[in-house]
This record gives sequence, C-alpha cells and structure tokens, in this order.
Amino acid sequence: MTDQRLYFRQLLAGRDFATQHPIAAQMVNFVYLIGDRQTGECLMVDPAWAISELLEIVQADGLRVTGVLATHYHPDHIGGDLMGMATVEGIRELLEQRGVKVHCQNAEVEWIKKCTGVSDSDLAVHESGDEAVAGEVKVQLIHTPGHTPGSQCFLVENRLVAGDTLFLEGCGRTDLPGGDSEEIYRSLHQRLAHLPDDTLLYPGHLYGPAASGTLGETRRTNQVFQVRSLEDWKRFMG
Repeated sequence: MTDQRLYFRQLLAGRDFATQHPIAAQMVNFVYLIGDRQTGECLMVDPAWAISELLEIVQADGLRVTGVLATHYHPDHIGGDLMGMATVEGIRELLEQRGVKVHCQNAEVEWIKKCTGVSDSDLAVHESGDEAVAGEVKVQLIHTPGHTPGSQCFLVENRLVAGDTLFLEGCGRTDLPGGDSEEIYRSLHQRLAHLPDDTLLYPGHLYGPAASGTLGETRRTNQVFQVRSLEDWKRFMG
C-alpha cells in the first residue's frame, strides 16, 4: 500500500468540526478517517458530536463512509447520554444517514447497545486480530481491555489509533463502569508490546501539546511504562 493510496485524517472536535459545541471543545475528542483514495471507501473512527459535518468532510475529500470503527462505548466517542450534561450525536445518527456496520469487539457489544440504542444488526462483531477493510486498506483490530471491557486499538500500516487505551501522556481511566486496572496494565505492557518503537501513536483525545508521537518516545516518557510489575501497577493506580 502506498502513502498516495492510504487516506488518513485526524480531526479534533471543537476545532476541525463541532466548533459551536461548547462541550465538544472541552472534551477534545479526535475522530479519525481511514480510507482508500483509489476506491473512495472510508472507515470513520469514533464519529461523535457533529455527524453531518463529519460526513461533509469525507465527501469533500472525494470519499464515502462505508463503515465505522468504535474504540469503545463511551458517549464522547460514539454518542449517547454524557452523564446528563448533553446528548451527544454519534453512531445512531450516522446510521440514520448511512447504512453501514459498526465494527466492535465482542466484549463491548452490550455496552454499545445500551449507550446508543443501536441493535445487533447494526454491529459487526470481532475478536482481537480481525481486520476491517476500506478498499485495499486493511485495519487490524487489537482488543485492549481495561478502559472498558471491549476497548480496541486500530493498526493501519505503521499507525496505531489507540482510542482511550493509551495517550501520549497517561492512559485511560479505569474507575468508570467496566473499567479494570489490571487489564489495562496487560494491554499496555503485553497486548501492545509487539508493536515497534517507530509506530505512530494517535490517541483518542488531545491531552497535551502534541497530537501524535512515536510509540518509542511514548514508552520512554509516559509514566505508565515506568511501572514494571502488576503489583507496582496496583499501587500506582491506587
């Protein structure tokens, strides 16, 4: 796959879209677009906040949305009730406009249905290591539980879209429903350990000055990689 064929965009809520939504600007979510320029197919990662605007961006780039990749069930990523603060547009509104499938891990199915109101028929259910495709672009789905039971990361060529599993600084919290601090330790130190240092990390939020970085630099500077054992991790997470 050539860089000319791979379509990859990182969009920041409150800046690149949903600019009039005050909560979107506070949450600083990233939405990712992964596609094949030659076939025009595009997968949208964690569509939320302003669905029509996101579809217009894809269309303006000459592509069409053929599927959704959901990193996890939280409303700021795929829509639903955000702790009573707002009802966030997400996959339900997107599916009303585009008849596509939402790719998720099996462990996240019930959480996604409860949060968004979509049905089993709307979901393409996967296990870790499965692939989703946009034309000839292949995206590997890596199950990384911890932040939620079915959290997943997406590997396309040398890019890792990590959702809330891993940020450039820190990792996803585990004190929300479905969170598990031991599992996120295993996800960070075992399930993602095979990825080389030159892999480019793209997180689910802008929680620092940089929007992306290499895994090598993240492993060197991020405190979550300084903890070397599960017992130490338990103390670190309190």
